[in-house]
Amino acid sequence: MKIVTYNVNGLRAALKKDWLGWLESVNPDVVCLQEIKATPDQVPEILFLEQMGYEHYWYPAQKKGYSGTAILTKITPKHVEYGCGHEDYDFEGRIIRADFDDVSVMSTYFPSGTTGDIRQDFKYRFLDDFHQYAHKLLEEHPSLVISGDYNICHRAIDIHNPKSNANTSGFLPAEREWMENFINSGFIDTFRSLNPDPHHYTWWSYRAGSRAKNLGWRIDYNMASQALKDRIVAAKIIPEAVHSDHCPVLLELL
Repeated sequence: MKIVTYNVNGLRAALKKDWLGWLESVNPDVVCLQEIKATPDQVPEILFLEQMGYEHYWYPAQKKGYSGTAILTKITPKHVEYGCGHEDYDFEGRIIRADFDDVSVMSTYFPSGTTGDIRQDFKYRFLDDFHQYAHKLLEEHPSLVISGDYNICHRAIDIHNPKSNANTSGFLPAEREWMENFINSGFIDTFRSLNPDPHHYTWWSYRAGSRAKNLGWRIDYNMASQALKDRIVAAKIIPEAVHSDHCPVLLELL
């Protein structure tokens, strides 16, 4: 199973940059999207997705043009779960999950705290609740992939300038500690498990030519439960895909 996670920062905008052509060339089995910023009726290209063999499941935010997640899949799921049962997060369309015969795949869009203290506090609440939610889910679905934009750089190797960003949301000590604890509690950072080298990022600011200079952050992950450890075949970041300020991250499972 080939899984791709991609924060498209507006699916309609990405489609204008030949996102469908890129998708066809990579040909993943499952695509986890974040920040779709659209509802299905706003995306006439759905027809082309269906012609490519994808079923599509959408979980847009209640607020138009904001947040939202989706899963595209060439494998028919046994069940699709919309949301996590927490009104604040479900209102923003932050979690959708597809259960297959031998693995469950979640697309999730963690909140950003960059706009100030109110949203940073919201992010911390989400982190606490998500940790509990994920572990409860593991009891029922031990083979679990949690893909998406976590809006957190785990370690100094995951950000281009750790010193100057030490007090920046996304690299705050409490956020990094949460990520460390989350991984240690039963998850595998699949990219890092196979790629120990620095200078691999998944998001770049639009300012000052950051992407051309590769001054980025690694905040998009395919986390796999320990039950999937022996099934991880490949994990890579695809920076040449330029449909968004993020780039996609691929995971291949046996």
